Amino acid sequence: MPNKSALAQAAPFSESERKAVYKAIYTRRDVRDQFLPDPVSDDVLLRLLDAAHHAPSVGFMQPWNFIVIRTPMDRERLWQAFNTANEEAATMFSGTRQSTYRSLKLEGIRKAPVNLCVTCDRTRGGEVGLGRTHNSNMDVYSTVCAIQNLWLAARAEGIGVGWVSIFRDADLRNILSIPDRIEIVAYLCLGYVEQLFERPELEVKGWNRRMPLEELIFDGKWRGAP
Repeated sequence: MPNKSALAQAAPFSESERKAVYKAIYTRRDVRDQFLPDPVSDDVLLRLLDAAHHAPSVGFMQPWNFIVIRTPMDRERLWQAFNTANEEAATMFSGTRQSTYRSLKLEGIRKAPVNLCVTCDRTRGGEVGLGRTHNSNMDVYSTVCAIQNLWLAARAEGIGVGWVSIFRDADLRNILSIPDRIEIVAYLCLGYVEQLFERPELEVKGWNRRMPLEELIFDGKWRGAP
C-alpha cells in the first residue's frame, strides 16, 4: 500500500480551470509561419521544458532529452538540411498534390527564435524496463507525451510550436552530434505568435480534414475490415 502521506486529493478542477485545459487542447495549432521575432526568455523556456519533464512515462523511465538550438548559424544549417529533404519529399507526390505540397509552408526553422530537438534514450530504462517487457516502443510513446505536455504549456504561454518532420535522420545526427543509440523523436520550432488559425492550417488549405469522431470509436472490438 502507498504511504498515505504521499497521496493528495484527486478533486476535479473548477469550471474555469477545466475550460482553460480544454481551451489549450482545442486551440493548439502546428505553427509554421506566424512566429514573431520576440525572444523566448530562459525562464519561460524552462517552464515549458519542466512541463514536458512532468509527462507520464512508462516505468517512470523519463527517456527524453531536449537539445535547444538558438543561434541563427545553427538554425541555418538545419534549414539547409530540411530544404534538401523537402525537395526530395516534393517529388514523391504527383499532379495537383505536388503543386499543393510545394505551396505549403512546412517549417519555421529560421523564423522561430528557438528550435528544439526532442530525443529518446532507449537505454535509460536498462535492458529490461518496467512496462517495456512486451512492447519496446513504450519509451518512444512516453517521449511523445512529453512533447504534447510542452505543446499545451506553450499554448498557455502564447507561444506557438511547429513540428518539423521532414529531415534525413543522418543529417540531424551529424549536425547535432546525436549518438546512434538515441532516437530522434521530434524537431520543434518555438516562438511567440499573435495569431493562430481557427482550424488546423492543413485543413484550411485543403490538404486534409478532421475526421468525424464517431467514425473512430469502436465498441468492444475492432469494427470493419481487418
